Amino acid sequence: MASDGIAISSDGKILFYCPLTSRDLYSISTEALRDRTIPDMDLLYQVEYWGEKGTSDGMITGAKGSIYDGDYENNSIRKILPNGIMETIAHDPRILWPDTFSIGPDQYLYVIVNQLHRQAKFHYGKDLRQKPYSLLRMKIDEFPASTFS
Repeated sequence: MASDGIAISSDGKILFYCPLTSRDLYSISTEALRDRTIPDMDLLYQVEYWGEKGTSDGMITGAKGSIYDGDYENNSIRKILPNGIMETIAHDPRILWPDTFSIGPDQYLYVIVNQLHRQAKFHYGKDLRQKPYSLLRMKIDEFPASTFS
C-alpha cells in the first residue's frame, strides 16, 4: 500500500498520484515521463505538489478536468478543481473507505465502499466489515474524461 491513487488529466498531459500512506497529492507531466533523455533521478524535479487532499487511494478525472477523490479518514468524497481548489462534495458515515471510482456516461460518480480499514488484520483478527457492501453514486454533472486521443 504505497503509491496507489492515480489519475490522468482530461487532456492526458498530467499524471496525478498519491501515496496511500499520506494525505498529499502530486502530479507530473506525462511528457516528462515519456522523455527518455531525463534521467529517472531527475524526474523528481518535475513533480508538482498540490497540497493535502485527505487520505485515500480512489481517484478519477472528469471531462472538465476535476479530480474526484476519496477521504476515508473523514468519510467523504472530494472534488479537486483544475485550479487546485479542493471541496468536499459528499460526507456521510456510510462512506467507509471510498475506492474504485468511475464516472458513467449518465454523469454519475460511482464509488465502491470497500471497508478496507475494517478487515481483520487491522483489528486483532476480528473482521468488522458489514455486509452488504455498497456501491454509491452521486450526480456530478460531468462526463468521464476521454481515454482516446
